[in-house]
Amino acid sequence: MPRTAAILLAAGSGQRMNGTVEDKILAPLGGRPLFLHSATVFVESGVADFYVIVYRDQKQMLELSAYAPTPALFVPGGADRQDSVAAALAALPPDIGKVFIHDCARPFVRVDQLIALHKIVLREDAVVLAHRVTDSIKQHSDTGHLKSLPREKLWAMETPQVFARDLIVAAYERVAKKKLRITDDAAAVELLKHPIAILENPHANPKLTTPADIAWFEYLLFQQS
Repeated sequence: MPRTAAILLAAGSGQRMNGTVEDKILAPLGGRPLFLHSATVFVESGVADFYVIVYRDQKQMLELSAYAPTPALFVPGGADRQDSVAAALAALPPDIGKVFIHDCARPFVRVDQLIALHKIVLREDAVVLAHRVTDSIKQHSDTGHLKSLPREKLWAMETPQVFARDLIVAAYERVAKKKLRITDDAAAVELLKHPIAILENPHANPKLTTPADIAWFEYLLFQQS
């Protein structure tokens, strides 16, 4: 029976943290490294049989190895996110059928969400965690005109995003062939015109991006406890 893998992305440069932490993926949150929050939830959910940990450099890999779930394979990251994902996909064992892809800078994913995503991907082959857009979103043209976009049809993408292995591999091959730059995995699958299910997330699942986020994350963690 095909197994499920989880690709845990930890290789981001964290440039927008402006040097406030040495490594944002290992930055403390509630007394534990940020990475460990995601890793623990995946283990508790039981959705993954195998893990691929994408790391930035040898020093980070050694530190991550103390917190990594097992069985795990460590893969060096690429120049940017999509290169890191492509490298992880290429390293998957042949018996992997479904793949979670998760940015470990998002530590607030929940066990029940992982279980729900896994159930959906078994039916649909592609599903993303996302939340509804609540702001009024405008498109600004080169001529200076604004165009309102229908808010009720807009979703803000999160991770994990989960796919059938053959589908996401084919999608990333298309990205490479067309020499495109993408910011999430669903964008790759969109190129194949394959439908993608959405699991709505009513809970906060932000990505650690700037120094100001650290205090907010501590508050969110306190609210969950």
